[in-house]
Formats: sequence, C-alpha cells, structure tokens
Amino acid sequence: MADPRRTRLQTDERRAQLLTLGLRLFSTRAYDEVSIESIAEEAGVSKGLLYHYFGGKRAYYLASIEHAAGGLIESLDAVPEALVGPARALAMITAYVDFVEHHGDAYGTLLSGGVGSDPEVTHLLARSREEVAARILHGVGLETPRPVFELAVRHYIGGVEAVVLDWHDRRQVPRAVLLQFLVQQVRATLEVALALDPDATVQLDVP
Repeated sequence: MADPRRTRLQTDERRAQLLTLGLRLFSTRAYDEVSIESIAEEAGVSKGLLYHYFGGKRAYYLASIEHAAGGLIESLDAVPEALVGPARALAMITAYVDFVEHHGDAYGTLLSGGVGSDPEVTHLLARSREEVAARILHGVGLETPRPVFELAVRHYIGGVEAVVLDWHDRRQVPRAVLLQFLVQQVRATLEVALALDPDATVQLDVP
C-alpha cells in the first residue's frame, strides 16, 4: 500500500514545480499568450492534471503569484529570531535581496502581475506587503498598531521594491552598497516615524 505521506509530498513537490513554471511563463509572456495547452506542453504533463491541480488558467495564474509571495515571506522568516538590532536588520534585507537574486522571475511577476487591473492580484500583493511590514515592525518591538509607523513602513517597502527590482535588472552598484543603503533607509524611515510618534516604545538600534 502506498505511503500517504510520501504521496502527499510528491503531490506538493509537483504542484510547486508547476507554480515555478507558471512564474516564469507569466513573467516572460503576456497573460493572453499563455494557454493551458502551452503550459501542459512545457511542463510535460496533461491538461487534465493542470485542471486537477488548479481548475483553470486564471486560478493557476493567481496561485503562481501567491506562490511567489509565499516564497518571499518564507525567506524572511528563515532569519533566526535570536538576531536583534543591526544584525537582524541586515539579515532581513539580505534575505530579501537573496530571494530577488535567486528568483528574479518570481519577484518580477509578484510586483507586476495585474497591478491596477486585477482586484484579486492587488489583494495578494497588499497581503504580501502587510506581512513584510509586520515583520519589520516586530523587529523593532512594535506588537500593537501604531498608524505612523505603519505608514512609514509601507512607504519604505514601496521604495525597497522599486530599488531592488531596478538593481536586479541593471546592477549599477555593488551588492554590498545596496544592502547598506537599504539598512540606512530603514533606520531613517523609523527615526522619522518616532519623531512624529514619540510615545511609541521601539528599539531603533539599527546602525
């Protein structure tokens, strides 16, 4: 009798492979140019298997974007909790840049998919940004909502997305310079927030 745990693992691995393929296809072709037939042919699977996993092209597209968002969050969560202050800030930013370097297609698809035209994709992007923001705020000791800090962090995340995507495409500065720039930017952003909300209890020991 087949081991259900092994069968589940194989299913999850196959699904992840198909989602990775989806990220590549949707990042290099327009949505209308990608068909279930072309996906199945490139993946070496039947159309029926794709419909079984995802139900159709749109669901596959949304699942691919969600897969990219999940991969980014997983990379941030891999930073050890024991790291604090400057070491944690640098580790988190390094993890973010590492993800972009190793999964450029996924990152590009995550940021560009459906923006301004697809409410479901916009929702996925917003949720991903909220999760990133929550990890930044947790890193400075904020566990309860502080609107000024939330505003500041959302502003910072928007800048990070633009800068890192541009760096990934053009590499105009060394990687180490990019990392230090982003570390200094998060410090400056949080200092502005603290000046506007001085009652907040935060740990701004970022270099």
